[in-house]
Amino acid sequence: MSINSSDQNEFNESSINIQSFLTFLVAITVGLFIAVIVLPLWMPNMAFSLGGDAPKAYWYLSRATAFVALSLLWLSMALGLGITNKMARLWPGAPAAFALHEYVSLLGLAFAIFHAIVILGDHYINFTLLQVFIPFSTVDYRPFWVGIGQLGFYTWAILALSFYIRPAIGQKSWRFLHYGSFAMYLMGIFHGIFSGTDTSAGWAQNYYWYSAGSLLFLLMYRILAATIDKYFPEKKQIPAPAPRPTQ
Repeated sequence: MSINSSDQNEFNESSINIQSFLTFLVAITVGLFIAVIVLPLWMPNMAFSLGGDAPKAYWYLSRATAFVALSLLWLSMALGLGITNKMARLWPGAPAAFALHEYVSLLGLAFAIFHAIVILGDHYINFTLLQVFIPFSTVDYRPFWVGIGQLGFYTWAILALSFYIRPAIGQKSWRFLHYGSFAMYLMGIFHGIFSGTDTSAGWAQNYYWYSAGSLLFLLMYRILAATIDKYFPEKKQIPAPAPRPTQ
């Protein structure tokens, strides 16, 4: 989500350097995979779901982390819109909202990676590693909508990395690039609706409606506020002249 030029002076640098970004991404991804290995030792009944000829846990994990990743993407978008329409200045404050916007986006990206890779353990769909990473190559399972999700993931990764090349590409190009976050969110939610197996459930439909609807409300508020500021600018109060000292 882009940030107004008037607010940009508050955010001259990313709150996370590139080394921390890569370390954070690897740590989250590795931690999720370790959890898959360690949890069956604590919960023996889970071992059956992770092994055998038809393991179910990988499919459940992929579905669950898909909703976590989409929720974090929603939160990142909401924070970005909150910064641009200045609602974030009320709470938690623009600098805090900007830092959370970055952190949440990176955390969601890690869950999206896990969502894609953990499905390799499922023997029913039987994706290959190349199919996971090459858009529109999952010929046996909804290739178009899975491919839309894959394109959304790559767009997400580009936008996350753009925080670190902002000085090189300039603020104007960076802001234009960040308008792609709207397309990224649409790709993510359409991927969930048309390729997810939970779409028919009432709770999933409510989730899609409320999450997308709230972002649409914030976007409309942003457009309306910008229009009012443009055509009906707030008049600056001219300070009254100081009274002259009496002789």
